[in-house]
Amino acid sequence: MANLNQVVRTEFASAIAQIAQERKIEPEAIHEAIKHALISAYRKETGGLDDEFYYYVTLNEDTGEAHIFQASVLERDEETNEILKWDEDESKHKEVTPAGFGRIAAQTAKQVILQEIRRSEKTQIVDEFRDKVGEIVTGQVLRMDRGTVILEIGRGQALMPPQEQMRGEFYRKNQRIVVLIKEIEDEDHSDSIIVSRATSQLVSKLFEREVPEVGSGAVEIIAVAREAGVRTKIAVHSTQEGVDPVGSCVGQRGVRVQKVIEELNNEKIDIVPYHEDVTTYLKAALAPADNLLIEIDEEAKKVVVTAPNDQLSLAIGRGGQNVRLAAKLTGYYITIKSAEGEIESHATGEEEYEIDSWEGLTPEAREFLVQRKLTTIYDLDRFTDKWQEAEDLEKDQQELIKQKLAEYHEELAQRESSETTE
Repeated sequence: MANLNQVVRTEFASAIAQIAQERKIEPEAIHEAIKHALISAYRKETGGLDDEFYYYVTLNEDTGEAHIFQASVLERDEETNEILKWDEDESKHKEVTPAGFGRIAAQTAKQVILQEIRRSEKTQIVDEFRDKVGEIVTGQVLRMDRGTVILEIGRGQALMPPQEQMRGEFYRKNQRIVVLIKEIEDEDHSDSIIVSRATSQLVSKLFEREVPEVGSGAVEIIAVAREAGVRTKIAVHSTQEGVDPVGSCVGQRGVRVQKVIEELNNEKIDIVPYHEDVTTYLKAALAPADNLLIEIDEEAKKVVVTAPNDQLSLAIGRGGQNVRLAAKLTGYYITIKSAEGEIESHATGEEEYEIDSWEGLTPEAREFLVQRKLTTIYDLDRFTDKWQEAEDLEKDQQELIKQKLAEYHEELAQRESSETTE
C-alpha cells in the first residue's frame, strides 16, 4: 500500500511539475487553478452554492486528494455582495464533498483547469514584457484581425492596431518585422501587449542599435519628428569632444543610416545637427531649403521664416511636410512667408499627420482616415475607394477632402506647367 501511495504521489506531483515546466508557470498557480475548478464543478453538480456559506477546497499537493468545505459567512460587501469575512474556526466547518465527486466532476474540472492555466500563462508572459516596454523586438506576423496585426514576439503575442502601423506598409503572414513594445493595455479585464512601428521611439532605438556612439551616449538624440512611413527628422548632439554626431549616425558611405532606413521600409531620414543657437538650429531643421531669413519671438515660441521664391517649395515640403517636421523637431510655431510677404504655410508642431493641418476636419473624420492609413493628400488621391461614399464619413467631410484634392491637382498642374516653361 505504501508503494502504491508513493506511485500516486509521484504521478500527481510529477504531472504538476511537468505542466509548470512546460508552461513556465508556478506550481502554486496550478494548485489554485485546481481549487477554483473543483468549486466550479461542485457548483455545477449541486445546482448552485448556498449564499450563507463560504466554500473552499483543501488540496493534498502530494496525492491530489481534495475535499470541499463550507463555512458560515460573517460579512459581505453591501454593493458587490462579495464575501469579506467568514468563520475561520475549522471545527465549525462542514465537509460537503459529494460521494464520487472526483469522477463526476473530472471533465468539468479539466476544462476549468485548462482555462485557468492558459490565463495564468498569459499573465506571466505579459508580466515578462512589462519590463521590456520601450524596447525593440523582432516579431513574426501571424494574422490580421479587422485591421489590427497580430504578431508573435517570443513566447507572447502582441497587437499592432492601425494607428501604430506605418503608412503605405502592408503586412503578410510569416513576415518578420522590427517593432517597439509600446505599452501593456488593460482591455476587458485582459492585458494585451501593444507594439508599434509608427512611434518616434522606434527610430531612436534603431539608431541605438546600429550606431555605437548613440548606444554608449557619446552621441545624444535630442529630438525626433516623424511621419511614419514617409519621413523622419532627428536632431543629434555630441557629448564628447571630437565626435561628429551626424557623421557617426550616417556611418561610412551611409552604411549605418541605411540599416535603419531598411528596417523602416525605406522611410526617408534627415539627420540634423542640434545647436543651442535657435536660428542655426531652425535653419538646419528646415533643410534642404537655404538662404532663409528667420525672425524669432522667443517668448511666444513663434518663428516667421521668409524664404526666397525658389526655396519656398523646399521649405514647406510636399503637403507641408518639411515645415511640420521642423516645427515638431524644434518646438516652435513656424510660419513660412514668400519674399513678397505672403503667408504660404504654417505649422504648430502638434500635427501628427498632414490631415491634422486641415481646418474643418472633425475628430471623427480624422479617426476614420487614420484607421485606414489615409493621412496624406497623396493617400486620399490614390485610394479614393476607401473614403468616397463611405457611410462612416459625413458628407461635409467628404466635400472637404474633395476640395483639398482639387487644390492638390491644381498645384500639380501649375508645377508641371512651370517645369515645362523652364
